[in-house]
Amino acid sequence: MSHQRKITRRTTLATGLTAAAGMLVGGPARAQVKDVKVALIVPLSGPWARQGELEQKGAQMAIDEINASGGIKALGGAKLQLIVADAGDSAEKAKNAAQRLVAQEPELVGGVGSWLSSFTLAVTEVTERAEIPWFTLSYADSITSRGFKYVFQTSMTGDEQAIAALPTIIDLAKTATGKAFKTIGMISDNTAAPQSFAKPLRDAAALEKLGVKLVMDEIYTPPLSDGTPLIQKVRSTRPDVLFMLSTNVPDDKLLVEKLNEFGLGKGRIPVIGNGAHFGAPELLKVASKEMLDGVMVTLANWSGKDQGDMVKRFKEKTGEPWMGQDSVCPYGEYWIIKEALEKAGVADRRKVAEAVRAMSLNDGPANAFPGKPLKFDERGRRVGAKLVIVQWQNGEPVWIYPPENATAKPIWPKV
Repeated sequence: MSHQRKITRRTTLATGLTAAAGMLVGGPARAQVKDVKVALIVPLSGPWARQGELEQKGAQMAIDEINASGGIKALGGAKLQLIVADAGDSAEKAKNAAQRLVAQEPELVGGVGSWLSSFTLAVTEVTERAEIPWFTLSYADSITSRGFKYVFQTSMTGDEQAIAALPTIIDLAKTATGKAFKTIGMISDNTAAPQSFAKPLRDAAALEKLGVKLVMDEIYTPPLSDGTPLIQKVRSTRPDVLFMLSTNVPDDKLLVEKLNEFGLGKGRIPVIGNGAHFGAPELLKVASKEMLDGVMVTLANWSGKDQGDMVKRFKEKTGEPWMGQDSVCPYGEYWIIKEALEKAGVADRRKVAEAVRAMSLNDGPANAFPGKPLKFDERGRRVGAKLVIVQWQNGEPVWIYPPENATAKPIWPKV
């Protein structure tokens, strides 16, 4: 054997040993593990941009913590890579964003979004065809009543929230005042989630069984330019309780301000909002805490006493004053995808969806959602999802219901 051949043989042998050593100790071979791509489509421009920003913050915290804890162990420690797209300010733009994302990122194994139910309905038309498991905090019952197989709704639907909300709020009023209220009024925008929530509140027979009558039902198209006609109707009908079903912070602010301007705020008419936007930090920046104090908000998720450590990490990472539904839900949803990847053992979107359908968890991702175990039915709805109620108290929306995870006791506004 020539001297040159001996050198070549030694070099080849050394290279092979180095590679083998790398596999054993997680060295250079570890760098060969391919990232697993997951998507986030949320509004990052337009009137719902603040909610999209809060979703992105919760998402990024989950991605960072998953990767820091060793990534997807079943895939050799593969890291999750978050691909973000802007849903914009319309369902059409949201759908276009989904189409671009699916075309440009064929290796996606799952995704989250798109906050507003109307956007989610449009986006999931695209992701369903691509067989991408898609998770959403959106409320509209129509999202999971279309026979889709790859859409998973982690929130209690809007109609289920409304069915649960009214008797719960009646009980809160009875506990605080000794009597139930008799009339309700409703202001709602015409997007999918508020109308899903409003439907049971328009059921006269169901209301009659609860001893309640709907005396006002006003619908508007967002964004709202002038709340005067709506609040004038509140003043003329004087419902005992007002359901305010808006979907963005500017509308929330305008309606709350008009209530106060007309002498109806600060508990004179108890206000029940719906959706995490009504507890967004941004609302406190544009409306005073005195105006908001006592306002209750029904929603699908929030952070309570059991999520204290998670909230602490979130505050430190983002600088946000609290961690609401818009951040808690995506945080938990990416941990669901992580768990499904571990069970599937392969970065295959169909296998991931199968793992989600078979999932039943009492720990891990389940800790980010009210109601256990964490599992989904054949429609993609989370089984046992619970209604959560928060209330603005001293400049912060705090969990008041269910009581087992509450950080404060409910205060019924003094009428």
